[in-house]
Amino acid sequence: MGVLATLDSQLTTFLVEVGTIFRALRNRNYRLYFTGQIVSLIGIWMQTVSIGWLTYRLTQSALMVGITGFFTQIPMLILTPVAGVFIDRWDKKKVILIMQWVLMTQALMLAILTLMGTVQYWHVIVLSLYYGMATAFEGPARQAFVIEMIEDKEDLGNAIALNSMMFNSARLVGPAVAGILISVFNEGVCFLINGLSFSAVIISLNLMTGEALRKKGVRENFFAGLKSGFKYVYEFDTIRVIIFMVALINLLCLPYTLLMPVVAREVLHGGAREQGFLVSASGIGALIGGLYLASRKTVVGLVNVLSAAAFIFGFGLIALSFSRVLWLSVLTMFIAGLGMILSMASCNTLVQTLVDDDKRGRVMSIYMMAAIGVLPFGHLLMGALAKMFGAPVALLTGGTGCIIGAVVFALNLPRYVRKLYRVYIDKGMIESSINV
Repeated sequence: MGVLATLDSQLTTFLVEVGTIFRALRNRNYRLYFTGQIVSLIGIWMQTVSIGWLTYRLTQSALMVGITGFFTQIPMLILTPVAGVFIDRWDKKKVILIMQWVLMTQALMLAILTLMGTVQYWHVIVLSLYYGMATAFEGPARQAFVIEMIEDKEDLGNAIALNSMMFNSARLVGPAVAGILISVFNEGVCFLINGLSFSAVIISLNLMTGEALRKKGVRENFFAGLKSGFKYVYEFDTIRVIIFMVALINLLCLPYTLLMPVVAREVLHGGAREQGFLVSASGIGALIGGLYLASRKTVVGLVNVLSAAAFIFGFGLIALSFSRVLWLSVLTMFIAGLGMILSMASCNTLVQTLVDDDKRGRVMSIYMMAAIGVLPFGHLLMGALAKMFGAPVALLTGGTGCIIGAVVFALNLPRYVRKLYRVYIDKGMIESSINV
C-alpha cells in the first residue's frame, strides 16, 4: 500500500506539472490556434529545408543559398515598421487570415514549377521575395494577436513559450520528413504539402470567437504612429537592449540553418538525409528548451536565462564548426538548438510582457525587424564566408560573435534586472517584496 501511495503521489505531481506546462491551452481560441498552427509549421519547415536544398541543387553555390535567404527576409527589414502601424489599427485576425491565403499560393506555385521540372533559380528568388512580403505583415500580426487569444493574462508567458515549443516540435518533424521525401521524390512534394497545410490555420481562425478578437486600435496619422513606435522602443531602454540582443543573435547565429545543405554535403559528405538529421537534432534541443520555458511559472529570472542561453548557442555553433563526423555534429546541433530557443523565446516573452497594449503591433514589428529583418545580411555574410573559407569558418565566426555579445550582456545584467523588475512591479505582475 505504501508503494501504491507513493506512485499515486508521483503521478499526481506529474499531471500537475504537465498541466502547468500546457496551461495556456485552457483558453479556447489559443487552443484552436495551437492546433492549426502546428500542422502549418510542419509544412513551413519542410519548405524551409527544401528551398535551401533546391537552391543548392540548381546552383551548386553556398553563396546562392545565402542570396535566397536574403530575398526571403529582406522585406521584413523594409516593410515591418510600416506593417506595425496598420496592425495596431486593423483586425489582427483578418490580417493573419488573408496572409495565410497569400502564403498558400506561394507554396503551391513553387510546387507546380518544381514538380513539372521547369523551376529555375530566378523563380526561387521571385517567390522567396513574395513570401517575405507576406510574412512582413503576417509575422508581427501573429505575434501581437497572441494576447488577444488569451483570456487569463497570467497565461501569456506560457502561451509564448508554447509557441516556441510548437515551432520547434514542427522543426523536429518537418526537416526529417522533408529529407526523406526529397531523397525519394523531389522538393516539389514538400512545397505541395506546405501549401495544403495552410488550410489548418485558416480553419482554426474561422472557428475562433470573442469580442477581443475584433479589437482595433485608435487611428492616428501614419507618420506620427510610425515615429511614436520607434520613440517608444528607443526610450524604453529595457526593451531596446533586448531587441539589440535579438538583432545580434539573428545576424550572426540564425543563418546557420541555411548552411546545413553545405555542411551535410561538403563537410559530412552526405546528402538530404544527413541534413534532415542535423536540423532535427537542433529541433530536439529547441523542443526541450521550450518545455523548460513553458514549465516556468514566473518571469523572475528570465533575463538570466537569456544571458546564459546566448552563450550556449554560440558554444554549439563553435563546436559544430570543428566537427567532421555525423554523430558529433548532431550533438552540437542539439546544443545550438537548445541555446537558440532559450535565447529567442526569452527575448520574445520579455518584450511581450513589458510592452503597452496600444503599442504592441508597432513594437512587435520592430522586434520582428530585428529578429528576421537582419537575417538577409546574416545570410549574405555567412554565405560569403562559407564560399571564401568554408562553412566551418562561417559557423566559427557566428558562434564567436554570439559569445562576445553574451559576455557584454552578462556584465551589464544587474542594471537590466533592476530596471526590468521595476516595470513588472509597476504593472502588478510580480510582488514588490521581490529583491531587485
